[in-house]
Amino acid sequence: MTTLAFHTQVQELLPEVEARMRSQTEGYHPALKKALDQLLDSGGKRVRPTVVLLVSSMLGVDREDSLNLAAAVELLHTATLVHDDLIDGSSLRRGSPTLNSTWNAPATILAGDFLFSQAASLGAQVESTEVMRMFASTLSTIVNGEIAQIFGRNSVTHREDYNQRIYAKTAIMFEMAARAPAYLVNKQDLYDSVLRSFGFAIGMAFQIVDDVLDFASDAKTLGKPVASDLRIGLLTLPAIYYLEDFPNDERLKQFQSGIQLPPEVMESLVEDIRSSGGVDKSRQEADQQIQNAQVALENLPECPEREALAELANYVVERMH
Repeated sequence: MTTLAFHTQVQELLPEVEARMRSQTEGYHPALKKALDQLLDSGGKRVRPTVVLLVSSMLGVDREDSLNLAAAVELLHTATLVHDDLIDGSSLRRGSPTLNSTWNAPATILAGDFLFSQAASLGAQVESTEVMRMFASTLSTIVNGEIAQIFGRNSVTHREDYNQRIYAKTAIMFEMAARAPAYLVNKQDLYDSVLRSFGFAIGMAFQIVDDVLDFASDAKTLGKPVASDLRIGLLTLPAIYYLEDFPNDERLKQFQSGIQLPPEVMESLVEDIRSSGGVDKSRQEADQQIQNAQVALENLPECPEREALAELANYVVERMH
């Protein structure tokens, strides 16, 4: 795991969070340990658990509860990645083989299911009905979003459709990471709205940045093919902007009708989107979301943890500049 500036306040806790995640395979089939180790060893910035730990420290959450909640949130995120990669047929994530590229589909599905159950087990250890209700609602929203995405491939995507999709895919998890600690110390009346706004904004920005990088980076940096979402039938924000500017592009019309574009036609479409104004407009949207996040932070107590959350928010968009 890479150590970044926003980790400073919690850098001694993050290894404990990871240890709790890895311990969830104890007493189960050794293949599950191997799978989880493969997933965690592939890297990641642990942004979601860092949000949990920083907000928890700011609000005075019990250390054990904070660690268990952070581990639960990251394990839930990890479980969603297992199913996402299988659904999308991805063979690489962060440049490393995905679980579905080394296991068959039934085993991959069951491994993801196991991680979902263990994330819930960790979450239950904080003994908060409100947090577990939030946990269940978050997972339901994520699954509903995936179903909508599967049945909506190659369809016309409007901005509102896209916003709903990335909220369900990414932002709701950040919302939960930011909000849940307040419920553990009965401070939700004071801070729930503010923390929801912060989590929503950085989550939306995080996914927009990923969608920008999907077009703006190269395959080696991405660890997967450029425009991988477009290739599986999903229009993300840069492509939506391109569609708004060139609504009569015959390639997009074929794409939206479900016709598989020949490789050379797909490559030309990808290049046109990459060189269009859609990428820069998407960057501007992500920047605006981070400005919204910084405004929300002004309503939280002034402390080192708040500064770290501000650094974390800036990091989300620094990845694309």
